[in-house]
Amino acid sequence: MSESKKIIVVYRSKSGFAKSYAEWIAEELNCDLLQGNKVKVSTLLSYDTIIYGAGLYAVGINGIKLITRNFDRLKDKKLIVFSVGASPVRKETTEEIRKANIPAEQLEEIQFFYLRGGFDYSRLTRFNKFLMTLMKIKLKRAKNPDADQRGMLAGYTHPLDFTNKKYIEPIIRYVKA
Repeated sequence: MSESKKIIVVYRSKSGFAKSYAEWIAEELNCDLLQGNKVKVSTLLSYDTIIYGAGLYAVGINGIKLITRNFDRLKDKKLIVFSVGASPVRKETTEEIRKANIPAEQLEEIQFFYLRGGFDYSRLTRFNKFLMTLMKIKLKRAKNPDADQRGMLAGYTHPLDFTNKKYIEPIIRYVKA
């Protein structure tokens, strides 16, 4: 009988979108789930597959350094990172986020996925509201705003939620492969 592989999903979520995806993944894989700000690398060492997911803030994945700074200790694991943002999923967006967050020497070893989340201004901290107000000013000044910019502006008054359980399917397939 083959030994089952131990899998963990670790997440950080400020507005709940990454948490939803992490919960769905953990449920689908019937594996452990931990909130990222409570996890130490020593905890991760007992797992064969580590899935890390978090929200995206100005192209930075919240808490990604848990994986990238400890890569030498984790590199023999199956490593998966997913980020969640309000932007539509596009190949160029996904690649930009991947390269901005995963060091070049780790790109081949860490499988990356971008999942569409949402935007809820009311859930933000005071500091993040300040930053997003600056973004709103920039968006309002745009000449001929595109559909994404118009949608983002609308999100300041009407929360946007694009999360969908079907978006985790590629991650589930990758883990099970």
